[in-house]
Parts: sequence; C-alpha cells; structure tokens
Amino acid sequence: MVFLLLAAICSVLVSVLLKLARRLDVDVGQAIAWNYVVAAGASALAFAPAPAALEAATAAWPALLGLGVLLPTIFLALAASVRHAGIVRSDVAQRLSLLISLLAAFMLFGEPPSAIKGIGIALGFAALAGLIWRPAAGAAREAGAGRWTFPLLVFLGFGVIDVLFKRVAQAGVPLGAALLSMFVLALLVSLVLQGWRLARGQARLEVRSLAAGLLLGLLNFGNILFYLRAHQALPGRPALVFAGMNLGVVALGMLAGLAVFRERLSRFNLAGLALAVLAIALLASG
Repeated sequence: MVFLLLAAICSVLVSVLLKLARRLDVDVGQAIAWNYVVAAGASALAFAPAPAALEAATAAWPALLGLGVLLPTIFLALAASVRHAGIVRSDVAQRLSLLISLLAAFMLFGEPPSAIKGIGIALGFAALAGLIWRPAAGAAREAGAGRWTFPLLVFLGFGVIDVLFKRVAQAGVPLGAALLSMFVLALLVSLVLQGWRLARGQARLEVRSLAAGLLLGLLNFGNILFYLRAHQALPGRPALVFAGMNLGVVALGMLAGLAVFRERLSRFNLAGLALAVLAIALLASG
C-alpha cells in the first residue's frame, strides 16, 4: 500500500505543480519538454532496456508514434485544465478516462461486458457531466468555457492514451523499451513545439522553467514507477491496485484543491465527485 500512496502523491503533485506554474512564472511548455528529458533518462537508468528490446518496439510503431504526439499535447491540456477548472475536476476527469478504456476493451479487444461494469460506465459518464457542469451567463460564459472544455479534452486524451498503451502491450514490447521509446518520441514532439515558439518569439529559455521541468519529470516518472511497484507487490490483487490508485488520486486531489487552493465546487460538482468515486469502485470490483 505504500507504493500506491507514493504513486498517488506523485500524480497529485504533478497537478499542484501545474497549478502553481503561472504564480511561479514558469513556462509550462518548456517545463513539459524538460520533463521528458528526465523521464526518458530515468527510464533508461531504471529499466536499462536491451538493444534487442528497443528493436522489438518497432512492431508497435503506430501506437508509439500516437503516444509520442498525444503525451505532450494532452499534458498541455492537463495544465490548462488545472488552471481553468482546478485540480479536483482535472484529476477526476483524468481518472474517469478509464471509461474510454473499458469501452475499447469491449469493442476492440473482445472483453465480455458485465452488468456491474455497465452500471459503473453509466455512473461514470453521469459523474463527468456533473463535474464539468458550471452554469454561466453573459460575459462569464466565455471565461467559463475552459472550465468544461479542458477537462473534457483531458478525459478524451487520457482515454485514447490508455488504449494505445494496450496496443503496445498487445504487441509484446517489453515495458522498459516501451516507456523509453514513447518518452523519447514525446520529447522530440515537445522540442518541435517549443522550437516553433522560440523561433516566433513567443517564448524564451528560462532557468526556472528548466528547474520546474526537472521536478515535473521526477514526479511523472515516480508516478509510473511506484504504480508498477504496487502491481509487483500485490500481483494477485490488480483490482485493489487499480481502485486504490484512482480513489487515492481523487481523494488527495480533492484535499489539495479544496484545502490549499480554495477551489469551489457547486452541488452538481460535488454530486459528480460522489458518483465518480462510486463508479471507480464498481469498475474496479467488476
């Protein structure tokens, strides 16, 4: 359970760092690019994939290329979601992306559906609607749009990323080689995006963004490493690991958002949060 707690803490701290980026005058795009330098280096050191394993990764190159593009772009969407919609909604939207994974499991990967999972999926979509609901009128409507569009992008993006992870796993690519390949590709995409910004004078290299990126990379990789260690420590209880991780992130994210950043949730949002917890528990047990 210690590994699960550490994984959840790392995940929520990523959101906290993204929330603080503007206050600390950190360029999020640069920080995300540096993050992948750390994540790729840590993957190489921690897993030390053999050259043969890296060659095997070419069997899943379409999925890996998709991950290389989506990982940095959805990371930017997550940063925007945390800024506009808050940590609570963003973390829950990310965790509810498992609904897309389950639908793909039924429709693409041949997994048989069950009544409990069907109820969990229905509750999950109801929870998502409650979380992004934020009535606005007049001048506030435009400002409020980001409070539902970015969490929705996070939900869709992380769901597609999880499906691509499954494609890579199906191809039999060793974990270390898969992580290193996708992080390197994500780094290349990030460098292209940031190089374009620098060339157009929209950004300049900053030491504080580098420092934030190094910390972000350690937290990002720590989240993955501790989550994998939790699965290794509890090999016969995957549902416990899954539920513990998702519910832990939702609970810690709620504490951080409400207690530290004084985020406000409407009755609809609170109802959505309660439905999300119930949906995740049902999906884990089903």
